[in-house]
Amino acid sequence: MPENNIISIKDLYNIFKFKTTEEIDVSEKISEQIIGQDRALDIIKKAAKQRRHVLLIGDPGTGKSMLAQALAEILSEDKDQVRNLEDMLVFPNPNDEYQPIIRTVPMGTGKKIVEEIRKRILEQTKMFQYFYIILLFISAFTPMYFYYAGNYIMAGATFIGFMILMASLSFSFQVMQKQIMKNVPKLLVDNSNRTSVPFVDATGAFEGMLFGDVLHDPFQSGGLETPAHQRVIAGAIHKANKGVLFIDEIATLRPEVQIELLSVLQEKKYPIFGRSERSAGAMVRTTPAPTDFVLVAAGNLETLQKLHPAFRSRIRGYGYEVFMNSEILFTEEIANKFAQFVAQEIKKAGNIPSFTKEAVIEVIKEAQRRSGRKNYLTLRLRDLGGLVRLAGDIAKSKGKEYVEPEDVMEAKEKALTIEEQLSKYYIERRKEYQIIKTEGYEVGRVNGLAVIGSRLYYSGLVLPVEAEVVPGKGSREIIATGNLGKIAKEAIVNVSTVVKKKFGEDLKKYKVHVQFLQTYEGVEGDSASITVATAIISALKNWPVRQDLAMTGSLSIRGEVLPIGGVIAKIEAAIESKLKEVIVPEGNYNDIPEDLFDKIKITPVKTIDEVIEIAIANKI
Repeated sequence: MPENNIISIKDLYNIFKFKTTEEIDVSEKISEQIIGQDRALDIIKKAAKQRRHVLLIGDPGTGKSMLAQALAEILSEDKDQVRNLEDMLVFPNPNDEYQPIIRTVPMGTGKKIVEEIRKRILEQTKMFQYFYIILLFISAFTPMYFYYAGNYIMAGATFIGFMILMASLSFSFQVMQKQIMKNVPKLLVDNSNRTSVPFVDATGAFEGMLFGDVLHDPFQSGGLETPAHQRVIAGAIHKANKGVLFIDEIATLRPEVQIELLSVLQEKKYPIFGRSERSAGAMVRTTPAPTDFVLVAAGNLETLQKLHPAFRSRIRGYGYEVFMNSEILFTEEIANKFAQFVAQEIKKAGNIPSFTKEAVIEVIKEAQRRSGRKNYLTLRLRDLGGLVRLAGDIAKSKGKEYVEPEDVMEAKEKALTIEEQLSKYYIERRKEYQIIKTEGYEVGRVNGLAVIGSRLYYSGLVLPVEAEVVPGKGSREIIATGNLGKIAKEAIVNVSTVVKKKFGEDLKKYKVHVQFLQTYEGVEGDSASITVATAIISALKNWPVRQDLAMTGSLSIRGEVLPIGGVIAKIEAAIESKLKEVIVPEGNYNDIPEDLFDKIKITPVKTIDEVIEIAIANKI
């Protein structure tokens, strides 16, 4: 079977040749651990070669931070770039103490310079140390001499006098030593013993951490003050010099901070100064420090709206923008990479058992389910990695040598998202109070299907819809309740056109009431269109509808049933509710995994006529 052909879960039993993940080799290179982001990885390689900035946009957990680390890894393959790294020192400025001088030296020499200067300065204080020791001996023995000579008054007087003298000398020595040590530079960035270029993750960093800062000095006079250059703190932009700076959730940076970062990217150098106006550090501003790094900024789709246009323009003009894949075609090549992913997660965890082949297949089955389509696997691998670790913990707690499929299935039950937990709760409560009916026939009542949650995290839900049609005043009036969103309301209005076209009934003669039962969580979208149409037609014609059936699908004004999202989650909700059959758009039929067909009857439809025929059955 060609590696690029779409496969099914059943094919994996023949494709996988390993018995456990112990047999799978895991590469040490980060770039070879990235799965499903080939285009992004190719751009990262180009960015490394040309030292271009990169903006990564995509769903959480799709590998943005790994791509940033891969960029640093690729840069480090050029040993000249590693050898050319620099240490960063800050020296006192003899002409202006509030403008310390930043200097760079070859990697590994910064510590030596600091130690040599400190050693030289300490040599200058040795004579004073000897003098201090001599006085210490005199102050100790003189009172003893007078004491044994019987002159107790002189003994006490010399003891007190020498103690005062020693305290004064001690204080003077400390002040003198502090003044002398003012000339010792501070090592800001130490790259000694590095074997790779710096990779600095500045995600969530506040301004001082990102751009550097100057600490406050509570003692600003009297010889106790800390020299300005000793209070300078390097920022992430300086530590990343000649390496990679990674900032995830870049939109959390305020616009003015983004502009400041833009200046850093343009100038490739930036001074360090005090960030607080109330601090003594506000008076200090160093000479510009080098900031020649490759920026990898990351975020989700909403990030683009919050990026300053000038900042984004800089990346677009001098780098790349990459949209991350959130799912990938289910092929033999990708299946093998997912098996590699499971082995990688086991190695990273370090304390969980290996997975059997069957357990790996169960993980891939879950990746298929989370994608929402049979022929795809999700690439939100961080969440999937959590499932792998939980399954490993479960197997370990049972004393197993390997993780087996039942451990993965147990982990799936324990690792339900909040949305999935809410869905189960709603289904149980609605069945308990007979809001969801699973048998018999009723006029004007249909079991619809919906999803609860966001685009990233959602779960299926059975959504009963009721309709009543009563004589009106000659003008069409459709009243819909149930916390409906704008699109849902528009879809209900469109249903009247379908009813008139298909059944010759003009709803202008009627007053139509549609209720989505107990939808406190709200309803949005048009995937309940066929449900609403069936309920209205049932109420209009007095045709009873099967209650062991649920349906989902968008309805065009021509009566065509169009594809919808979340079909797998919706079918799972119908299964959870113990319904016998579910109607889905024909366009979604190939999105449904094979195992769901064993749990419920799934019927694809093209038009509203087919929906009515199945829902009404032989009751007309």
